[in-house]
Amino acid sequence: MALQIGTNAIAILAEATYPNINMKKSTSRKIGFAPQQEAIVENTKSDIPASIGEQIRQLRKAKGLTISDLASRIEKSNGYISQIERSLSGVSISSLQKIAGALDVQISWFFQGQGIAPAEERDLIVRVHNRRVLEFNPRGITEELLSPTLTGQFEIIRTIFSPGASSGEDARTRADEEAGVLISGSLDIWIGDKQFHLNTGDSFSLPAGGHHRCENNGDVDAEVIWIISPPTY
Repeated sequence: MALQIGTNAIAILAEATYPNINMKKSTSRKIGFAPQQEAIVENTKSDIPASIGEQIRQLRKAKGLTISDLASRIEKSNGYISQIERSLSGVSISSLQKIAGALDVQISWFFQGQGIAPAEERDLIVRVHNRRVLEFNPRGITEELLSPTLTGQFEIIRTIFSPGASSGEDARTRADEEAGVLISGSLDIWIGDKQFHLNTGDSFSLPAGGHHRCENNGDVDAEVIWIISPPTY
């Protein structure tokens, strides 16, 4: 579920996040209409070592999508996606919104995390104020990516379930292995056809190929740290 943000607000966010980035205006004309301007995030390796293009590539691969899959979802050519991922071409704000929606993240994903980390910390350290965040409203679930990148053998995710929050009635099928530990609160988890009640400090393992769902029936937030291999965020 992608967060809807106005184009001007996104352009301001991009400029604030990447002070060295070039925000250009491209002008397109349609018959019977005045020229339309669209902000372009000019994404160069020299300006952004952890580029927007690289973030798109990592996320696309983590979700098991090909360039063709992503291009089809946003109705663009394979070459268009390839050039953006290789930082050979800029990406318009409207296209970045479509890419974020196709990859099931908010557009702010690309203006957090390693893209704005100090050069010496990129791919190694994630500061608490610089985590990539996804909010699943109105389900009452917030997720933070604790891993610096999606290119390793596993990923670490922090999930907060608000009181009454649930991952949904339909159990999610896992393609790969997952494990977790409940850091605070309590949580009910269904693994296959078995239901378990977890208390603070309890941990669990989810084998590949099964399905599970979670629900917080307590009165306080439930915090879970997940280890997922390979990354599927």
